[in-house]
Amino acid sequence: MKKLLIFSAIAGCLSFYEAKAQTVNGVRLSDLKSPYIEIKEFRPLLNDKVFISLEYGQKITDERTNALIKDGNGKNLEFNSIVDCLNKLRGYGYELFHAYSRSKEATNADKIYVLKKQ
Repeated sequence: MKKLLIFSAIAGCLSFYEAKAQTVNGVRLSDLKSPYIEIKEFRPLLNDKVFISLEYGQKITDERTNALIKDGNGKNLEFNSIVDCLNKLRGYGYELFHAYSRSKEATNADKIYVLKKQ
Protein backbone atom coordinates (compact mmCIF):
# COMPACT_ATOMS: atom_id res chain seq x y z
CA MET A 1 0.00 0.00 0.00
CA LYS A 2 2.85 2.38 0.84
CA LYS A 3 4.51 1.65 -2.49
CA LEU A 4 1.29 2.45 -4.34
CA LEU A 5 0.93 5.73 -2.45
CA ILE A 6 4.54 6.71 -3.11
CA PHE A 7 4.25 5.77 -6.79
CA SER A 8 1.06 7.83 -7.10
CA ALA A 9 2.74 10.84 -5.51
CA ILE A 10 5.73 10.57 -7.85
CA ALA A 11 3.46 10.20 -10.89
CA GLY A 12 1.48 13.26 -9.79
CA CYS A 13 4.64 15.33 -9.39
CA LEU A 14 5.88 14.28 -12.81
CA SER A 15 2.58 15.21 -14.43
CA PHE A 16 2.80 18.71 -12.92
CA TYR A 17 6.41 18.94 -14.08
CA GLU A 18 5.36 18.15 -17.65
CA ALA A 19 2.52 20.70 -17.60
CA LYS A 20 3.41 23.70 -19.72
CA ALA A 21 2.26 27.24 -19.19
CA GLN A 22 -0.08 29.18 -21.40
CA THR A 23 1.40 32.30 -22.97
CA VAL A 24 0.39 35.45 -24.81
CA ASN A 25 3.02 37.10 -26.98
CA GLY A 26 5.68 34.99 -25.21
CA VAL A 27 4.61 36.07 -21.70
CA ARG A 28 3.29 33.40 -19.34
CA LEU A 29 -0.21 34.09 -18.04
CA SER A 30 1.08 33.44 -14.52
CA ASP A 31 3.61 36.28 -15.00
CA LEU A 32 1.07 38.94 -16.06
CA LYS A 33 1.19 41.94 -13.71
CA SER A 34 -1.48 44.03 -15.45
CA PRO A 35 -4.39 44.99 -13.19
CA TYR A 36 -6.77 44.81 -16.17
CA ILE A 37 -6.83 42.62 -19.25
CA GLU A 38 -9.21 42.47 -22.18
CA ILE A 39 -10.30 39.28 -23.95
CA LYS A 40 -12.42 38.52 -26.98
CA GLU A 41 -13.18 35.33 -28.81
CA PHE A 42 -12.02 34.45 -32.29
CA ARG A 43 -13.79 31.71 -34.26
CA PRO A 44 -12.41 30.59 -37.62
CA LEU A 45 -15.01 30.22 -40.36
CA LEU A 46 -16.73 26.82 -40.54
CA ASN A 47 -15.08 25.70 -37.33
CA ASP A 48 -16.33 25.00 -33.80
CA LYS A 49 -13.01 25.91 -32.19
CA VAL A 50 -12.84 29.02 -30.03
CA PHE A 51 -9.57 30.90 -29.69
CA ILE A 52 -9.11 33.82 -27.30
CA SER A 53 -7.34 37.09 -27.99
CA LEU A 54 -5.93 38.61 -24.80
CA GLU A 55 -4.64 42.17 -24.47
CA TYR A 56 -2.71 43.26 -21.40
CA GLY A 57 -1.13 46.42 -22.83
CA GLN A 58 1.29 44.79 -25.24
CA LYS A 59 1.95 46.16 -28.71
CA ILE A 60 -0.15 44.17 -31.16
CA THR A 61 1.02 44.11 -34.76
CA ASP A 62 -0.93 41.01 -35.77
CA GLU A 63 -3.75 39.87 -33.51
CA ARG A 64 -3.42 36.24 -34.56
CA THR A 65 0.24 36.02 -33.59
CA ASN A 66 0.65 38.59 -30.80
CA ALA A 67 -2.61 38.30 -28.88
CA LEU A 68 -3.95 34.73 -29.07
CA ILE A 69 -3.45 32.56 -25.98
CA LYS A 70 -1.02 29.76 -26.83
CA ASP A 71 -0.23 26.47 -25.10
CA GLY A 72 3.22 25.41 -23.94
CA ASN A 73 4.06 24.16 -27.44
CA GLY A 74 3.28 27.50 -29.09
CA LYS A 75 0.01 26.34 -30.65
CA ASN A 76 -3.17 28.37 -30.31
CA LEU A 77 -5.04 27.16 -27.24
CA GLU A 78 -8.58 25.96 -27.97
CA PHE A 79 -11.44 26.72 -25.59
CA ASN A 80 -14.99 25.36 -25.50
CA SER A 81 -16.45 28.85 -25.02
CA ILE A 82 -15.66 32.29 -23.65
CA VAL A 83 -16.91 31.08 -20.25
CA ASP A 84 -14.35 28.26 -20.38
CA CYS A 85 -11.65 30.92 -20.79
CA LEU A 86 -13.10 33.07 -18.00
CA ASN A 87 -12.95 30.06 -15.67
CA LYS A 88 -9.34 29.38 -16.69
CA LEU A 89 -8.32 33.01 -16.12
CA ARG A 90 -9.98 32.93 -12.70
CA GLY A 91 -7.20 30.53 -11.73
CA TYR A 92 -4.70 33.28 -12.61
CA GLY A 93 -6.47 35.77 -10.31
CA TYR A 94 -8.69 37.58 -12.83
CA GLU A 95 -12.44 38.09 -12.57
CA LEU A 96 -14.95 39.58 -15.00
CA PHE A 97 -15.21 43.34 -14.48
CA HIS A 98 -17.10 44.65 -17.53
CA ALA A 99 -18.43 43.43 -20.88
CA TYR A 100 -19.30 45.53 -23.94
CA SER A 101 -19.55 45.38 -27.74
CA ARG A 102 -17.24 47.12 -30.18
CA SER A 103 -18.56 47.58 -33.72
CA LYS A 104 -16.21 46.95 -36.61
CA GLU A 105 -18.83 47.10 -39.34
CA ALA A 106 -22.55 47.80 -39.48
CA THR A 107 -23.33 44.07 -39.16
CA ASN A 108 -20.47 42.84 -36.97
CA ALA A 109 -19.65 43.62 -33.37
CA ASP A 110 -16.95 42.09 -31.20
CA LYS A 111 -17.90 41.19 -27.65
CA ILE A 112 -15.15 42.47 -25.37
CA TYR A 113 -14.66 41.26 -21.80
CA VAL A 114 -12.58 43.30 -19.36
CA LEU A 115 -11.13 41.34 -16.46
CA LYS A 116 -9.69 42.78 -13.27
CA LYS A 117 -6.97 41.21 -11.15
CA GLN A 118 -8.22 40.38 -7.68
